[in-house]
Amino acid sequence: MSSGSAIRGSRVGAGPMGEAERGEVAPRIQVSYYCAHGHVTRPSFASEAAVPDDWECMKCGLPANRDPKNPPPPPKTQLYKTHLAYVKERRSDKEAQAILSEALAHLKDRRDRGEVIY
Repeated sequence: MSSGSAIRGSRVGAGPMGEAERGEVAPRIQVSYYCAHGHVTRPSFASEAAVPDDWECMKCGLPANRDPKNPPPPPKTQLYKTHLAYVKERRSDKEAQAILSEALAHLKDRRDRGEVIY
C-alpha cells in the first residue's frame, strides 16, 4: 500500500549542496604530527591560521609534535596514592607515634570506665 507521496523523506529546499550555495571553501593546509608510538595525525588548518607546535594523537591520545625523528615522550603517570601515603607525606614517624600513643591512651581510658568499644 502506498502512502501517495512520491518525494517522501524530503523537505522544502532540499537539494544538492554545492559551492554555489555554500560559498567557496577557504584554502587549507595539512600538517603532520608524530607521536611516540609512531602514529601520524594530519589535521587541516586554514592557510592563514597559526599552526600549533603540539597536537594530540588521534589514535592513542599521546602528545605529538611536528618532528618525526624526535616525538615528545609519553607523559609520566602517577600511580594511585592510598590514604596512608598522603598521611605519611604530612606526618613524620615521630608525630605518628605520638598520635598513636594518644589514641591508645584514650581507648584504655574508655575501657577502664566500662564503655563498650568495638
